[in-house]
Amino acid sequence: MKNLIFPCLIVLLSQPLLAADDTTDFTFNEAALAHAHTLREQALRSDLAYTITADLTTRVGARAGGTPQDALAVQWAVKQLKALGFDRVWTQPVTFPYWHRGQESAQLLQPVPQQLKITALGGSPGTAENGLVAEVVLFADLQALQAVADDSLNGKIAFINKRMQRHRDGHGYGEAVVARSNGPAVAKAKGAAALLIRSIGTDNNRTPHTGTTRQPEDGSAIVPAAALSNPDADQLQRLFALGIKPELELRLDTGFDGEATSYNVFGEVTGAQPEQIILLAAHLDSWDVGTGAIDDAAGVGIVTAAAKLIQDLPGIPQKTIRVGLFANEEQGLYGGFEYLNQLQLQHPDAPLVEHVMAMESDFGAGHIYRIDARTNAAGWSVVDALHELLAPLQIELGSNGKPGGSDIFPLINAGIANIALRQDGTDYFDLHHTDNDTLDKIEPEAMQQNLAAWAVTAWLVSQSGVDFGSGTLAPAND
Repeated sequence: MKNLIFPCLIVLLSQPLLAADDTTDFTFNEAALAHAHTLREQALRSDLAYTITADLTTRVGARAGGTPQDALAVQWAVKQLKALGFDRVWTQPVTFPYWHRGQESAQLLQPVPQQLKITALGGSPGTAENGLVAEVVLFADLQALQAVADDSLNGKIAFINKRMQRHRDGHGYGEAVVARSNGPAVAKAKGAAALLIRSIGTDNNRTPHTGTTRQPEDGSAIVPAAALSNPDADQLQRLFALGIKPELELRLDTGFDGEATSYNVFGEVTGAQPEQIILLAAHLDSWDVGTGAIDDAAGVGIVTAAAKLIQDLPGIPQKTIRVGLFANEEQGLYGGFEYLNQLQLQHPDAPLVEHVMAMESDFGAGHIYRIDARTNAAGWSVVDALHELLAPLQIELGSNGKPGGSDIFPLINAGIANIALRQDGTDYFDLHHTDNDTLDKIEPEAMQQNLAAWAVTAWLVSQSGVDFGSGTLAPAND
């Protein structure tokens, strides 16, 4: 697999709308609607999603891909899905380069000594054992760094000072994160010895935000790279404003160390048409900071609990409800790409033939405020109809042609239909990829609203009997 990372908010929220003319009205039968109403009301009283989230963050905690904690998370997930009584539970191996984080530090030497709060970026190589001492050079954004001549930084430390902006839909992430993903390779080309970036986050705490970098496809090296907490980035910015050229010592004990294997974990509620699948996705891994509560233990709890609520009511869904807990999303969507790869091996002519719909919860646990989709016109009429059951949850009807999801991005790009339940991310990037991503930030009531929306949506999609266009939709990044 290529070393790519496509944060869902960069790629998937920017797509043009699909044509939705010739849409005909769609109506669910009374039995399906009554069942959906019951699901909604039960979910609003259920603590199952929160309980699952709490259990994962407490028993396992942080679970970076390839670590012992990651292996423990896989064991936890298999045990959890079996204990909940899913009809089928299994794993799928996923192999990837193993990146480790050791000790990391940064100290301002000039004009006065001061410790700075940093975190290495995923995929960063380490500095020499005795560290790196160099002058820091300020750049407003990645484009400013790209504009200087190659080999012009003469062993200095490049500092990209682009600040992320706060938005409910999180689109400020896509505008800022290129500094993290592409910056280390660009800094290398410019002759820099290392790269610092302002954390890709919206908080003002001294909790730097980690995240992965993009490795050059030609296999060439990148420079050691780390993120500064926003207050420490402000400190450097003020020094530059005073005309001072800061000097800094950077030490990173990080790097790749062979390969590791983790597992995608699946659980199914078998439908009356068992070969027809609705995929409810989240990712099981997290970064090695915090306990991965909002990213993405919350998603694990929401999608697992939604499938369980559907299973527990009398009767069975028309389509199979498959919970997919994916491996090592954080460092390159490895689990999602492997899932698609295996589908292509099994069905080379029509790899998505069995998949009716894919959905993912990977944006925390904030209240869902809108439903978007990427489907054909007939499918959009179903979304329009099911929205009536979501409206009492204060969820508005959004647009067709606006997919969402990280692990399922490879599937969406291959043409699978998608529904995106948009969570309020106003505060999400205060916590994202930091030590502060812990269970106390999650509101149980918001989890219940999420659970209600997910259970209703999955159930009604299953019962609709409509072809949503999977396998016929154009690639999402066209």
